[in-house]
Amino acid sequence: MALVKSATGLGKSGLSDWMIQRVSAVILAVYSVCVLGFVLFNPEMSFEQWQSFMGSTYMKVFSFLAIVALAGHGWVGMWTISTDYLTERQMGSIATPIRILFQLATIIAAIVYVVWAAMILWGQN
Repeated sequence: MALVKSATGLGKSGLSDWMIQRVSAVILAVYSVCVLGFVLFNPEMSFEQWQSFMGSTYMKVFSFLAIVALAGHGWVGMWTISTDYLTERQMGSIATPIRILFQLATIIAAIVYVVWAAMILWGQN
């Protein structure tokens, strides 16, 4: 029995993609709780407190990890949508070029957002 591998999936198999989705979802949930918790427990927060919190090395690394997790999570989700709904059965012969363009646009957007986040987090103030 031959293994079917995806040429455009992020992982090497469906299990890898499933794990990427679950791990990235946990990272994003923990990040959201952390930031929301800081905001809720500091109702009189000043800009300097927010800047100090988000400017710490730990939060910069955590924020970048969250951005990378968001990019991976988004890619797997968008790839799944494109392979489920942009099919020849539903769209005819134009489906493959549209699916490839859609996936390419998703990859470019994810890369741009990750690079942009790095520039924001570690750029000059």
